[in-house]
Amino acid sequence: MASSQRISSLDGVRGSAALIVLVYHCSLIAMPHLDDGLATWLTQSPGKVVFAGTEAVLVFFVLSGLVVTLPVLRDGFRWLRYYPTRLLRLYLPVWGSVVFAAILIALVPRDPSTMPDDSWMQKAQATGVTPSSFLQESFLLLRSYDINNVLWSLRWELIFSLALPLFVGVAVLLRRHAIVAAIVACLLTVAGRVIDVPALVYLPVFMLGALMAVRIDDLLAWARRRRHAAFWPSVTVLALTLLIASWLARPIAAPGSIAGRVCWGLAGVGAALIIVAAMGWPAFRGELEGRTPQWLGRVSYSLYLVHVPILATLTYLWGSANWPWVMAVGIPASLIMAELFHRFVEAPAHRLAKAAGASSTRLLSRV
Repeated sequence: MASSQRISSLDGVRGSAALIVLVYHCSLIAMPHLDDGLATWLTQSPGKVVFAGTEAVLVFFVLSGLVVTLPVLRDGFRWLRYYPTRLLRLYLPVWGSVVFAAILIALVPRDPSTMPDDSWMQKAQATGVTPSSFLQESFLLLRSYDINNVLWSLRWELIFSLALPLFVGVAVLLRRHAIVAAIVACLLTVAGRVIDVPALVYLPVFMLGALMAVRIDDLLAWARRRRHAAFWPSVTVLALTLLIASWLARPIAAPGSIAGRVCWGLAGVGAALIIVAAMGWPAFRGELEGRTPQWLGRVSYSLYLVHVPILATLTYLWGSANWPWVMAVGIPASLIMAELFHRFVEAPAHRLAKAAGASSTRLLSRV
């Protein structure tokens, strides 16, 4: 039996990660206009943690592995309820975000030639929407997305959600050897980076969360026994260092080299350690349970889904050279829109998903 106690600090982690992704995408708009020396200093210093967006997505994956697995281990769980509930909770906000992005694309003309060559704005933002592209992105059928660029990660969330019985089965089977299994998962995600196999990069990161879930009570008890003053600060520094190791190592390990790929693979390990620190370090946990991180956690999914359409629209409206104005308006606009999207799209979607899960359970139990 897994602990039934909600770990509120994990909501704060989720919210902080969503904010980091927002800042990261702002940085992608700004980078082509920064001095090379400044850009190098920003990305290859510890300050990279503030806008380590791709790495923050791995934190989402560990969290999903943990919090989606936990209910499966509790009394009263029903697979008949899980699938309709989970799929609607994922898909309905995604559909809302694609509609939102398509409307903005229709309202503000987009000419890629006005963006810096080979930039994120030029390569990863749709200039129009066709019925085919709309449906493919809405149903998460693609590997890359340009109507709403962040949906690439939701495709992996969908794969994990559909394969949850397999993840839970393996985690439960290896429960007594969870540490060894976690080490193997870490090695696999590093290997995935080295040989460039995305499934091998991301799926073991979900497994790290699932392994935490099956040993959650033991993990929390172990964390409570770690009383040395330097222990948790050291773990947190190590976690953040591993998360951005590929950037810190760039002066000596090129991104495409074996060493650079190994360092990039370590980001998944860092993401898992961040979750452990968020549960185990009282001071860190207290910060994450504050009002602002908790609010960010509540609207994190909505913030993740709406911010890129807003930033991209403002950039095409004003030009990427005006990136300070894009950030000054885009960040608060994204936060406000996240609250609205949560209230009027995500929260109703959750209620509908819950009702659909309950209805499917009642219907199929009669068959």
